[in-house]
Amino acid sequence: MSKTLFIDGHAGTTGLRIRDWLAEGDDVELNTLADAVRKDPEARKQAVLDSDIAILCLPDEAAREVAHWAADGDTRLIDASTAHRIAPDWIYGLPEMQADQREKIQQARFVSNPGCYSSASILLLRPLLDEGIVTPDSLIYIHALSGYSGGGRSLIEKWEDSSSDLPTLPFEAPYAYGWKHKHIPEMRRYCGLINEPQFVPAVGPFHSGMRVQIPLHKAALQAVSAETIQAVYAERYAQAPFVQVHALGEGEPYNELSFDPRVCNGTNRIELRVLAHPDGHVTLMAVQDNLGKGASGMAIQSLNLMLGLDETVGLPA
Repeated sequence: MSKTLFIDGHAGTTGLRIRDWLAEGDDVELNTLADAVRKDPEARKQAVLDSDIAILCLPDEAAREVAHWAADGDTRLIDASTAHRIAPDWIYGLPEMQADQREKIQQARFVSNPGCYSSASILLLRPLLDEGIVTPDSLIYIHALSGYSGGGRSLIEKWEDSSSDLPTLPFEAPYAYGWKHKHIPEMRRYCGLINEPQFVPAVGPFHSGMRVQIPLHKAALQAVSAETIQAVYAERYAQAPFVQVHALGEGEPYNELSFDPRVCNGTNRIELRVLAHPDGHVTLMAVQDNLGKGASGMAIQSLNLMLGLDETVGLPA
């Protein structure tokens, strides 16, 4: 018998992708509210309580409200907002983070969906901290480039406004330079960092796709080579169906068209690279679809685990 699923906020960017990818399957029965009542609190509350699992594609305060509704019931939640990402009673929905994370998600009642920037950063950094290659007190710099869909409907409309210069912008634009970015607490918590990473995101003139780069100075690596780091990734993610670890030097010589942030678009795949510099420095790189592995795909991956299904069901790799 299939389980019932309600997507609260199904008309948003993340919710629409989840609905599209679940449309071909029959493992869950999707509860959907009519447009006339999809924002009505009582209708939403009843839909949540009547469902086996609810995915929350909502602003933070609204997600907290739904968690309060569900507290005394049986509905399991997957929250795609930032409201519960470091909350003690919620399991972080990044299955590849550590050896027992899949089991934790399978058994969880409340799962917090990772942020797009943070999921990539954690998959790059966490293995190196676990192996002692990067120390908890390291000073980490992260540069990331994302498609404008990462900012939701308002940013999509802004970048696709034909009356502005953004649709033809020939370079990346700064993003959130004056903010304390909402992904930093989860990066710090789940990487195991003492210091907050310096995170510098940017937006590019494309709808979706993401590239995250973390440069590591040779002095911080204590003579650890790029070959060693690549081997750590290869072993760590050998059984991870959505993590592709590139061989060291694959694609060399690199050129202006290398490392396209859009190569994983439309999939739940994330690609990891280790780039070696002749002076001994190393750059860690991840590419993913910010709406796929960085959002909707991750939610479906956790949903599959919570339902006892193979984690790959319904997800393009």
